[in-house]
Amino acid sequence: MTQATQAGARPNVRVVLFGLMIAMMLAMLDNMIVSTALPRIVGEFGGLDHFTWVVTAYVLGTTVSTPIWGKLGDLYGRKSVFLTSVGIFLLGSALCGMAGSGMLGGPQDGMVQLIAFRAVQGLGAGGLMVGVMAIIGDLVPPRERGRYQGMIAGIMAIAMVAGPLVGGFITDHLSWRWAFYVNLPLGGVALLVLITTMHLPKYRTEHRIDWLGAGLLSVGITAIVLITTWGGNEYDWTSPQILGLAVLSVLALVAFGLVERRVPEPILPLGLFANRNFALISLIGFLLGFAMFGAMNFLPLYQQTVQGASATNSGLLLLPLMFGMLVVSLVIGRAITKTGRYRAYPIIGGVVMATGMGLLTLLDTDTSKLQSSLYMIVLGAGMGFLMQTSMLIAQNSVEQKDLGAASGAATFFRSIGGSFGISLFGAIFASRLADSAAGGAFGGEGGGMDLAKLKALPAQARELVLGGLADAISHVFLWAVLFTIAIPVLAWFIKEIPLRTANEAPTQATPEEEAEIALGKAPVA
Repeated sequence: MTQATQAGARPNVRVVLFGLMIAMMLAMLDNMIVSTALPRIVGEFGGLDHFTWVVTAYVLGTTVSTPIWGKLGDLYGRKSVFLTSVGIFLLGSALCGMAGSGMLGGPQDGMVQLIAFRAVQGLGAGGLMVGVMAIIGDLVPPRERGRYQGMIAGIMAIAMVAGPLVGGFITDHLSWRWAFYVNLPLGGVALLVLITTMHLPKYRTEHRIDWLGAGLLSVGITAIVLITTWGGNEYDWTSPQILGLAVLSVLALVAFGLVERRVPEPILPLGLFANRNFALISLIGFLLGFAMFGAMNFLPLYQQTVQGASATNSGLLLLPLMFGMLVVSLVIGRAITKTGRYRAYPIIGGVVMATGMGLLTLLDTDTSKLQSSLYMIVLGAGMGFLMQTSMLIAQNSVEQKDLGAASGAATFFRSIGGSFGISLFGAIFASRLADSAAGGAFGGEGGGMDLAKLKALPAQARELVLGGLADAISHVFLWAVLFTIAIPVLAWFIKEIPLRTANEAPTQATPEEEAEIALGKAPVA
């Protein structure tokens, strides 16, 4: 059995929260900075048909590692596990900045190296995101968590605002490589604060980490992402490669399910999904990640090509989306802490987010920046209703001893949704683009996106190319709508369970409620 021993006095929550915010900002800043810098990276290395892999590799690394980090924190203590994840993230950041620079190979190897090092970054980022949420869960009872997680959501929104601005400035005035190097001083500050101020319980356990289950899950998820990335693009859907990956994914995931039923400490405890709220919020998280990542990665592309914005200005043009998310996240977090009620928020958020995605399907070459800004405010507001509410519901559905696994599972489903979304949307974008006048405008297959070349085209040809780009991007948002409208439908079936006011079992103990929400006593600290 797992036992906890006290590692020190109760930490100063505000100081620890400051360090956690910096750590969370690392992952969020990086993703947004890179999204803004992507057109410049593709222009230098080429590979327009593979540009989504720069993001996919990061999200895939995050996805496959998240459940492992969560379970490691449950078994061996969150502090050392969390600090290790920060170190891996910083190592990946340094390597990404050196990709194709001559130190690790020439420019011809740059895109391959960058994709590989982004996967290393993602492995560390998985521990950052689940670690922050689980540590807050250790320090703060569920009733108070809404306020703190609302603050975290606000910091995430600020990072998402700062990311495009910093990324645009770096891309325009320095080098895209500094989009990765900028993580190093921030990470150093986070490590210093957390090493000196965070004192959490240390855990002793007789169980070993479920490495077999972790490996099978990684193989199954990677195979599925490769199917969505390569199917209909690199290979025909009925090709031996795609069919072989499909068989591999099925076998790996079936074997994973069998292993998880037998091991003492499963990476992803299947019993959690017997809880209706947890199962529903996991599906909602999957759909949220699916739709959200599509929007965040194609909006800068639209702004820099169709609207003609610089990298810096494209970051500024994302401010309305972040503003909507920031304001709603803070308001909803305080409202949940005050009232203890949360069921209505994912329903409202799903409707608002679907509306925002629907508005983005109207983007074309004549759409003004004011119109696109209004569309983004609606989308951001929907995201603000959902981002932290989904994590709060997941954590309130499990026992304290499973907090890391639950946080990891919730983050995992959001990340895997993002992996699938980026891969599928990238394939949809590439296919639609190939059938348009923009298909061969950037040097053909594998060519770079040379924005200067685009501006040099005759006016009529440029209009045709921009029209093709706008059509391909709006088509991505149309597909996103189809997935987003399922969120409020699923959220309608969530049961309102009172939020605990302490990290221990609630006073009510009816068999139905215990079976429904699977609450138990917190581990001794």
